[in-house]
Amino acid sequence: MEKEHHKHVNHSSHAKASTHTHTHSLGHEAMIEDFKRRFVVSAILTIPILLLSPTIQNFLGFRLEFAGSTYLLWFLSSIVYVYGGKPFLVGLYREVKERLPGMMTLIGVAITTAYVYSSMTTFFIPGKTFFWELATLIDVMLLGHWIEMKSVMGASKALEKLVKALPSMAHLIKDGEVVDVHVSSLRKGDKILVKPGEKIPVDGVVVEGSSSVDESIVTGESKPVYKTIGSKVIAGTVNLDGSLIVEAVSIGEETYLSQVIELIKRVQASKSRVQDIANRIAKWLTIIALSVGSVTFIVWLLFIGDPVFALERAVTVMVITCPHALGLAIPLVIARSTAITASNGILVRNREVFEKAFKVNAVVMDKTGTLTEGRPIVKNVVVFDESFSREEIVSLAASLEKYSEHPIAKAIVEYAVENSIGLSDPRDFKNIPGKGVEGVVDGRKVAVVNQYYVLEKGIELPSKAREYIGLGYTTVFIVIDNSVRGMIILDDKIRRESYEAVRKLKEMGIRVVMLTGDQKSVAERVSRELGIDEYYAEVLPHQKIEVVKKIKEKGYIVAMVGDGVNDAPALMEADVGIAIGAGTDIAIESADIVLVKNDPRDVVKVIDISRRTYKKIKQNLAWAIGYNVFAIPAAAGVFYNIGFLLPPALGALFMSVSTVIVAVNASLLK
Repeated sequence: MEKEHHKHVNHSSHAKASTHTHTHSLGHEAMIEDFKRRFVVSAILTIPILLLSPTIQNFLGFRLEFAGSTYLLWFLSSIVYVYGGKPFLVGLYREVKERLPGMMTLIGVAITTAYVYSSMTTFFIPGKTFFWELATLIDVMLLGHWIEMKSVMGASKALEKLVKALPSMAHLIKDGEVVDVHVSSLRKGDKILVKPGEKIPVDGVVVEGSSSVDESIVTGESKPVYKTIGSKVIAGTVNLDGSLIVEAVSIGEETYLSQVIELIKRVQASKSRVQDIANRIAKWLTIIALSVGSVTFIVWLLFIGDPVFALERAVTVMVITCPHALGLAIPLVIARSTAITASNGILVRNREVFEKAFKVNAVVMDKTGTLTEGRPIVKNVVVFDESFSREEIVSLAASLEKYSEHPIAKAIVEYAVENSIGLSDPRDFKNIPGKGVEGVVDGRKVAVVNQYYVLEKGIELPSKAREYIGLGYTTVFIVIDNSVRGMIILDDKIRRESYEAVRKLKEMGIRVVMLTGDQKSVAERVSRELGIDEYYAEVLPHQKIEVVKKIKEKGYIVAMVGDGVNDAPALMEADVGIAIGAGTDIAIESADIVLVKNDPRDVVKVIDISRRTYKKIKQNLAWAIGYNVFAIPAAAGVFYNIGFLLPPALGALFMSVSTVIVAVNASLLK
């Protein structure tokens, strides 16, 4: 009872987590609306501020003066400063309190300096006011923030899409009746009816019915997947055309989609290596902004003696140096790439490692189940004794193997069933570890074994059998009454996708290495067929780690691709560990990246997305830093002698344009 209660609590906490995500999303939307509202109000008030400003009147050649016009200008500017500037003033206070000066500090200092100085010239001292610069600066900064927040919001759409994919209600089959219940009340083992067009509420197994299911939200694959009795289904996927009865295997937080949601939230919230670099750059730019701003003010004050001009230059420097675009450059790209990988069935468990994947120049792939289907099939049956027919050889072998769980045994039995070959019940069945099985079938002593058994027993191999051994296929011998009467040749079929995956990896300049526990002849054939650069055969699971170490010692950055179970040590040793074909089981602690589909082409996608992500990050950093290299001297007035001065409002506009360019560039990541 205690366990059941615990499960219920877990599921409730999942419901709360989903609600929290939704609330978090609503919080972002409220903030976006707040910035939009402040921008609109400030922009409307800026119109009369511009008309009342002497500088604008002189520039446009008109005069608008009346009793109290100067005080009206101050009053309107005060509203813009307090209402429009509030987010930046609050940010300034927080950063100073935390002793972490940054973007908000720069903006807050700039607008406060402008407002305080202009207020003093209005009431106490002679001098120029630049309320219009203050108002336009706040307008532009509010607009920039509004656009940025909308961009960040857009980058989180994939997470919201996943949350919305989880249905809240389910049709529970209880005592022969269908009852509509909330998903939080479901338990493992419950039978759930899923009607056509509905979302599947749990991870489970189909126990009745058949239908096509749209799994695109999980795998990115648009083609519907046919499901019948025994098929696995995933919560959040859509049942298309038939009714299904599903037995719940995973519920609530345990479902695949819930784990993906938590994974994306954790990855997006975590800091990355490149983001730390960007933050350090931002800190130095903050110091430069304040230092150069102060020096600019002092130098111009000493050389020209005009405090208004000196202050204008200082303010412009502090605005233009603001590392806003830099702060946005990394998170947007990472958020975008995380969304892309998740929607393609690629789950990034370690973002720092994913960011390093662009350096990979050697991919080590396990053969069985990765490059091949991992399921042997009968390719040919060879008869050496004419007194036995092909069907008799298969019947004797399959009859003996029908109680074995070995993949080769299953393949032989499957072949017999597919070809309507009758089977008998064996007697004195005996398993010979590492060599095969033996027993009595229809009064004959039969053994289905490998060549090691034949050699050990001193049984003569027909010359024709030796020819087949060297071809690189798995071979088993049918020994009847101590003589080799036939041979079954099996093949672990190479995946169609493997050819394309290997070709594309090589086109990307990546060395492809194959690992297998199979014989050298088998490894050589698969390697030759796929065009693989290097292979290691007869490698035991615990030896795979040594192979990875050996390749790393040659100077390669290695990605290891395996099933995450017997490949665990090698996955951990590799620079990038990729677990392939994990399906709904994403709890693979040894892998940095988990591929939902059993498709080796997704390895190409991982490296390609990592390369594109790194390229976008470099572009954004280059733009943000390079922009400041030009902008800071221009704002300080270095080009004054050639008649170029950067007004603070124009500086603010350029800075926001830089931010928008960074946001747009990140959104172009495909």
